[in-house]
Amino acid sequence: MVEPPKADDPDGPIRVYLVDDHGVVRRGMRAYLEMLEDIDVVGEAPNGEAAVEELGRLAGAGEAPDVVMMDLLMPGMDGIAATGVIRERHPEIEVVALTSFVAQDKVQAALAAGASGYVLKDADADEVASAIRAAHRGEVHLAPAAARELTKALRLPVSDPHADPLTERERQVLALVAEGAANKEIGQALFISERTARTHVSNILMKIGVRSRTQAALWAIREGLVSPAD
Repeated sequence: MVEPPKADDPDGPIRVYLVDDHGVVRRGMRAYLEMLEDIDVVGEAPNGEAAVEELGRLAGAGEAPDVVMMDLLMPGMDGIAATGVIRERHPEIEVVALTSFVAQDKVQAALAAGASGYVLKDADADEVASAIRAAHRGEVHLAPAAARELTKALRLPVSDPHADPLTERERQVLALVAEGAANKEIGQALFISERTARTHVSNILMKIGVRSRTQAALWAIREGLVSPAD
């Protein structure tokens, strides 16, 4: 009998946890995702409080999911608050925000809380799977239409307005981050080690005063380093 892959098995399927207050949405997503060989739905919750509690139990048992699909608008603890708690307590778990419409303030708040990206609820099923895979690789995934709306009013805080600007190398790295490249891919593209790429990314986040690669990508779009996806 073949044993199922463990939660920390890099060769196993991506472990996904669903959070949405609508049961029909959870059932629909589970039904689709369970047809994919590289994704395994390991649990679900109807609200933020239940998700935080259950994820704490799973993490304590060494069975934490890799990615959480998080509805933003829920009664009680909403998706934004839940995302912040999850990312603080379990930084190894990536969160992809899920919303039914483009609301700049809500999505910006979700990204500030640590979400690695988001998709719209009316997105094709393939896009949902792509967002999950991207988050698992440490990459940024933003719904193109929502990204365009966000950049119109994006005003990300800068930790020090008098800080030195990014170096040319850091701008190259940031442009690749905004395109969704992981550290290994950045290293290959710029002929540097993955460790050096990771150091550059950390320095960039500190210099521009943001907490996540997603926020850095939006900053790069706003500053004209890359263009929003069509």
